[in-house]
Amino acid sequence: MSKFLSILIAAVFAVSTGSVFAASHMKAAGGEKKEEMKKDAKPAAEKKAEKKEMKKEKKEKKEMKKEMKKEEKK
Repeated sequence: MSKFLSILIAAVFAVSTGSVFAASHMKAAGGEKKEEMKKDAKPAAEKKAEKKEMKKEKKEKKEMKKEMKKEEKK
């Protein structure tokens, strides 16, 4: 009976230690991902500037298409 009890206590200790160990590794891995995301993230001002440029390009393309259609009709 005492052997069974000592094995049971050892198993509980091993499981709890393993879960803490795994959690600490997951936290460390998550921290690395956050740092990478911060490096890749652009400031809001840059994002707005890019959107404005994209809108200008779209407008220019639309205007070019309209001009081409007018020329084709002539």
